[in-house]
Amino acid sequence: MMSIRFYKLHGLGNDYILLDAMRSPLQIERLDEFARKACSRHFGIGADGVLIAMPPVSKDAQIRMRIINPDGSEAEMCGNGIRCLAKWAYEHGKVRKQRVMHIETLAGIKTARVSVQGGRVISIEVNMGVPSLRRSDIPMRGEKQFAIDEEIEVDKDVIKVTALSMGNPHCVIFVEDVASVPVEVLGPKIEFHSAFPNRTNVEFVQVVSNDRLKVRVWERGAGATLACGTGACASLVASAATGRTGRRATVYLPGGSLEVRWSEDGQVYMKGPAEEVFEGVINDAWLNAALSK
Repeated sequence: MMSIRFYKLHGLGNDYILLDAMRSPLQIERLDEFARKACSRHFGIGADGVLIAMPPVSKDAQIRMRIINPDGSEAEMCGNGIRCLAKWAYEHGKVRKQRVMHIETLAGIKTARVSVQGGRVISIEVNMGVPSLRRSDIPMRGEKQFAIDEEIEVDKDVIKVTALSMGNPHCVIFVEDVASVPVEVLGPKIEFHSAFPNRTNVEFVQVVSNDRLKVRVWERGAGATLACGTGACASLVASAATGRTGRRATVYLPGGSLEVRWSEDGQVYMKGPAEEVFEGVINDAWLNAALSK
């Protein structure tokens, strides 16, 4: 097995191992098992997921992104991950220094616009696409067309939720004080709730004002994380759709803040930073042992 170089990046503390497969396929047979082992914070590199940069299938994109969660499952889309990929692709010359790039994902082609100072990407705005509150698009079981302020039962308690798709499933729960929510307890119960056949990301949202939200996230396949880009977008959409806020807000997450707006044409835009922390080479002996178990 060839030595595999990796890059470590994060968006507001939501961190990723990035693998470059632009020129040749990865020499990794089981990406699910690799992600489980490599994302381990004590026995591997440590990350909230693995990003893979690949040549696009579509002629309308310049680069393709795959996201493998720490539990080995594959995500359709990742807001912090796509900012990390855009920064890496620009600074490493993978997109010929284009400040606007089209990135192919399982949730469709997303447009990222990088802001650059001194050759360094300082922030990235991503067109996250048009959200869907349609129940069948999430997907979520039930008879109503939309799940807005809908009650579901969790351990005999009734919780009001607003569910939607940002290309991946989200369940938003509005709370009075987000700091006091037992995210690690409620998060997995809702992620695996029978209402969500493909599981779901879970956002606990405190409305601070018409244009400010505090959010904590339980990510599907990753658990509690410091930030979630699609989760921030879902939180703003749910807040606006239920009349709790306007269509633009600063979303404060444990790892930092994102600027999110839901434009009048239906598109959601997310803007925030990303950082490349280091690069390295995965030890062949460790990799062979990890994938043989």
